[in-house]
Amino acid sequence: MKRLWIMVSGPYTSGTSDPAVRAANFRAMNEAAHEVWKRGHVPVIGVNMALPVIEAAGRAHFDAIMMPLSLALAERCDAVLRIGGPSKGADQEVALIRANGGRVFMSAEEIPTASTGAASR
Repeated sequence: MKRLWIMVSGPYTSGTSDPAVRAANFRAMNEAAHEVWKRGHVPVIGVNMALPVIEAAGRAHFDAIMMPLSLALAERCDAVLRIGGPSKGADQEVALIRANGGRVFMSAEEIPTASTGAASR
């Protein structure tokens, strides 16, 4: 199997303003991304791309940047790994990738190992 760009989609804000919950959600997505990397694929997380842009623009622009940027990134991905609990944004990413013919994985264990240029562990 060729190397895929796999978006890791899960809750980040999902109805909470608690910084500890957001930090735990963020950590869970990055840990899942590491599992994607270990299988030889390129992990992509919309939050990781959007947060620096939001920081530069100002917190007031969170809603105008977070999901639009995440969805634009999802358009470029080959597959998605859906983790965690309820999340409208993550579900939008999954729907977009599925609509574009991408694969949907519900656990890292479902992701086949890339046969070419596998990432270092």
